[in-house]
Parts: sequence; structure tokens; C-alpha cells
Amino acid sequence: MASHRRPKQPSRARVTVLTTAAAAAVALSAQAANAAPSAKPSKDEVKSKVDELYQQAEQATEKYNGAKEKQDKLEKQISTLQDKVARGQDELNKLRDGIGTMASAQYRTGSIDPSVQLFLSSNPDDYLDKASTLDQLSSQQVEALKKIQEKQRELAQERQEASDKLKDLAATRTELGKKKQEVQGKLADAQKLLNSLTAQERAALQADQNRASRASQRSVLGPSNAGTGRAAEAFSWAQGQLGKPYVYGATGLSSYDCSGLTSRAYGAAGVSIPRTSEEQANAGTRIYSEGDLKVGDLVFFYGDLHHVGLYAGNGTVLHAPHTGAVVRYESMGNMPFQFGVRI
Repeated sequence: MASHRRPKQPSRARVTVLTTAAAAAVALSAQAANAAPSAKPSKDEVKSKVDELYQQAEQATEKYNGAKEKQDKLEKQISTLQDKVARGQDELNKLRDGIGTMASAQYRTGSIDPSVQLFLSSNPDDYLDKASTLDQLSSQQVEALKKIQEKQRELAQERQEASDKLKDLAATRTELGKKKQEVQGKLADAQKLLNSLTAQERAALQADQNRASRASQRSVLGPSNAGTGRAAEAFSWAQGQLGKPYVYGATGLSSYDCSGLTSRAYGAAGVSIPRTSEEQANAGTRIYSEGDLKVGDLVFFYGDLHHVGLYAGNGTVLHAPHTGAVVRYESMGNMPFQFGVRI
């Protein structure tokens, strides 16, 4: 006989749990649906973020350049010190050989004095402290032992200096590696963002950049405060680098970063200026009014002075901007100008 029992109804608690879960699922679906349209950044948003990453990469690049320059200087100083220590050791050995020859002659005649024996078996510093009580030294022996003492002290100081510089070099190399990783990381992030754009959007960005560069170049052809002397030579040389790519840490001749271009340009004009933008900012006379700038003056941008170029006249700069760009003219109004420097 079939059962006519009523089916068991779900408890009120079970109904509440199921209702809550269903509501949460609906809410999450709605949020996902609302978020989906804005998941992909617009072309302008990508450009803004990429520009920011390029600035951060250039900040790290100038720190990298500073560490690289310090490393090169330390390596040269250490090499010089090591050569000096080696020569000093040879001189010390010769001085010791001279004392040994003197002692040998005395021994053969049976007249080696106790003071020389003391030197040969102990520390010459200790010997000289006790020599006043011995009164058996010739003036020649005294002079020879004093030279040995001075040379030992000199060598100890040079070895310590070389050791300190080697430690400094190790720390500098570590810093260099970190800055290189930082630069590469920022550039990789920027490239990922650019890759998220369509080919059409990337072409539009490039077209905008080209138009701005052409407009800046036309401004250069107008009236401006002409440069003179070495500044004019540096600017003229830099014009010959137009179109060459920006590469961090590069100083030419196939590619440049910002301070690599300016230092190489002035070098071509026979003037040695520092490698980094921060150091170049102190290389000459500062000019705070844009109206007083002359063609070829160094011009600095951003509060930390991490970017530098050459004034090109009529409110434009000739510079190596950032990765993905080439040496070009650009309106100074596109960046926060700080001051100029006349070399």
C-alpha cells in the first residue's frame, strides 16, 4: 500500500542559509558584471601610468649611473693603491736586504752588534725603542732602520686604505645591482601596460608623440637666445644625435640616457662635466629664469633633478627622454622645469 506521508519541509534555518548564499551569489555576479567593463584601462590611462613608470625608471637610472661611476673610480683607486703597495714592499725588502748584508759583514768579522741581532729577530719598532740603551749603532745603521720603520708604517696605512676601498667597492656593486633590477622592473611593468593596448592604440600614441616632437622642432627654428662658445658647440654636437634611442646607462655613440647625452655633448666641446644629472646641476652657474637661458645651457627638471637636457631655444629642450623614445626636441612645458646651468 503506497505511503501518503507528507514530504519533510526544510527547516527555517536551512531556508535562511540557502537564501543568504543565493543572495551573495547574485551580488557577486552583479559586482563582476559591473567591474568587467572597466577592467581594461583606457589608452590615456595607460599612457599616464607608463609615463609615471618611465619617470621612476629614470630616477633609478641616475642612481645607477652614480653607483656605476663610483665603482669605476674605486676600481682605479684600488688598482693604484695595490701597485703602490707592491712597489713599497719591494723597497722594504731591499732595505731589509741591506741590513742583512750589513749584519753578515759584521758576523764574518765576529763583530755583529746586539742591536742588529735584535732587529733581525724581532720588530724594528721595538728595536728603536730600546736602541737608546744600546749605544752600539753606527749612524748608517740608524738611518737604515728608520727607513724600514717608516716604510712599514706607510705600507700598513696603504694596505688599510686599499682594504677600506675594497669594502666600499663591494657595497657599491651591491647597490648597482639593486638599481639595475629596479630600472628593469619599472621598464618591464611599462611594457606590460603598453602590450595591453591594441595595435591601433599604440600607433595613436606614437603619432601623438611624433606630432609633439615636430611642433617642438619648428619652435627651435624661430628666434631665440643664441648660445656661444662651448655651449654652442655642445648643442651643435647634440643635434647630430637626434633620432638615436634612449637606453639607460648609455653615453653613446649609438644610444644615450639623459645625462649620458649632456655629458657626452660637452665632452665633444672639450669640457668635462660630471656623469649624473644631480652632479651636473652643480657644474656651473645656475639660471632660474627661463627667459635668461641661452641655447646649449643645461636645463633640469623635477624636484630631485633626475632629468637633464640642453636648452634649444623658444621654450624647448633637446634631450634623451626615456625608454621607448629617441633623442628629440620637446616643449619644456611638458616637464616641471627647475633651473638651468651655464657651463
